[in-house]
Amino acid sequence: MDRWGMTILRGAVAIVFIWFGALKIFEVSPAGDLVAATVYLVPADLFVPILGVWEVLIGLCLLYRPLIRVGLFLLFFQLPGTFLPIVLLPDVVFVSFPYALTVEGQYIVKNLVIIGAALVIGSTVRDDYRGHREESPD
Repeated sequence: MDRWGMTILRGAVAIVFIWFGALKIFEVSPAGDLVAATVYLVPADLFVPILGVWEVLIGLCLLYRPLIRVGLFLLFFQLPGTFLPIVLLPDVVFVSFPYALTVEGQYIVKNLVIIGAALVIGSTVRDDYRGHREESPD
């Protein structure tokens, strides 16, 4: 697990972002309508594909070790917006507030796992930069 865990975690998060982003770019994302209903300031037909490109960039950055910091930076600007429907569209997110989620609500809440994964990935960036892992004191 120590040998492959971080690589697999980075790869898994990257695949999710590339896949979900590509769906938005090609206008076949099941989340496209939810994003469009949440964003008011920018036309949805412009915003959703741009968000898709942003997500693909996050994924690609996570795959290429020198760009992990850039990917995490982009990710931490993107993720807060994913929680907006909880506030702006609670009827779409909850069957029964505050505990029974719709499928859309579950899709949103799973981002908590991505936040945790991003924090774990980010915790290794300094180690990667130095070229070694620091041993924790006993």
